[in-house]
Amino acid sequence: MEVFELLFTRYGALNWWPAETPFEVCVGAILTQNTNWLNVEKAIHNLRREGLLSPEAIWDLDIERLAELIRPSGFFNVKSVRLKEFVQWVLEGHGSLDAVFAGDWLELRERLLAVRGIGRETCDSILLYAGEKPSFVVDAYTKRLFSRLGLVRETDGYEEVRAVFMESLPSDVYLYNEYHALIVEHCKQHCRKKPLCDGCPLRIICPYPKAHRR
Repeated sequence: MEVFELLFTRYGALNWWPAETPFEVCVGAILTQNTNWLNVEKAIHNLRREGLLSPEAIWDLDIERLAELIRPSGFFNVKSVRLKEFVQWVLEGHGSLDAVFAGDWLELRERLLAVRGIGRETCDSILLYAGEKPSFVVDAYTKRLFSRLGLVRETDGYEEVRAVFMESLPSDVYLYNEYHALIVEHCKQHCRKKPLCDGCPLRIICPYPKAHRR
């Protein structure tokens, strides 16, 4: 919580995820794999322009046309298949996205991870940002920052790092939402691959600058 409070004091509320509907969050979470968000925004804009941001619309769309619309996100042939399989899972298995999120979210997490193409980060992004479930999202920024803080190891796996947050923080959707966003923002501004430690709001508690001082 001390790390969160220091980051929140510096950056304020970031109000993630940038989307108009829960389904748009799901689409964004799948498309953002192996690319940056600017490219995802272009792909989502294409889908929105064509009125295709619903599970039913994606399911009815020709897969070649879907691939062309999401081309800006990269790996568009693979991602078009993943989107199709996700909406099939939603519609045939549950009937609607609302029904997906209606049950126990811990059981849902296991079922969602079984959908081909839905990895752990994508799964937790969908749960947290679309379903408003208290499932902490871990990404490369998280591991970079918290290994430098000495709170996880660089060799720790996804579930090990996630457990640190899930076990140490209150189970709170808003907290998890803002925390992940703050980590991303901080790593873009300061905790880069080559860190910019000057002016870092975490410098007072971070051992990294001293350990790597020349």
